[in-house]
Amino acid sequence: MNDLKSKSIGLVLSGGGVRGMAHIGLIQALEEHGISAQTVSGSSIGALVGGLYANGNSVEDMLSLFTETPLFRYNFLTIVKPGFINTDRYFDVFKAYFPENSFEALERRLTVVATNLQKGELRYFSEGELIPPLLASAALPPVFSPVELEGELFADGGIMNNFPLEPIQDKVDFIIGSNVSKVGKLYKNALKNSWQITGRVTSLMIYAINRSKLESCDLLLEFPALEKIGVLDRKGIEKAYLIGYEYTSRVLDKMGMKEN
Repeated sequence: MNDLKSKSIGLVLSGGGVRGMAHIGLIQALEEHGISAQTVSGSSIGALVGGLYANGNSVEDMLSLFTETPLFRYNFLTIVKPGFINTDRYFDVFKAYFPENSFEALERRLTVVATNLQKGELRYFSEGELIPPLLASAALPPVFSPVELEGELFADGGIMNNFPLEPIQDKVDFIIGSNVSKVGKLYKNALKNSWQITGRVTSLMIYAINRSKLESCDLLLEFPALEKIGVLDRKGIEKAYLIGYEYTSRVLDKMGMKEN
């Protein structure tokens, strides 16, 4: 597998809320093993992390964005939009990381997916203005309000495509997938109420829809230890990052991918 470093590589990053911090750990492990993707495709939190990676931001920068930006700012609450938090208010936060606000300004090719709520269809974004599609891709209803793009409302890409393999399939030699939405076995006491059952059913549906795409990756990284971290659990940011880093490092070491 050492010839991997001479191949064109595509990286697919799934949605999964705070668990997506494992993507950052994975990226660090890839870099330490001399592996760099030329093109990235992401959904939801995977779109945000993918954007930072494509922009050339360091792992430290990536972590600081999520640890230093309050997920729920009281002054971002809204009663005039369909959502608890006005997603558009995060524009200035992201402008500090993406000052040129352009896909074309990125160091790597990036594609993100968002869901058109009015048409009931997904859409890929890979050119033009960058920040609004990033925010739309991660706007999980009903917590975050949809983002208006070209006069229509867009929300979380994971609604219709939580693992956007399609934009890079057949365009690179080797595809690495990072899935933070793996569904494992649960004990009965983990399904005590309607909210837990609804969450479980949603997770099963998302995983089933994307299973064939997950299996078609040349290298798929999934992280069983993430299941104990809640999707919106900010306290799990550091833990999820470490899980991603340590697990990916072990896999790459077993593959004989240690950096020379």
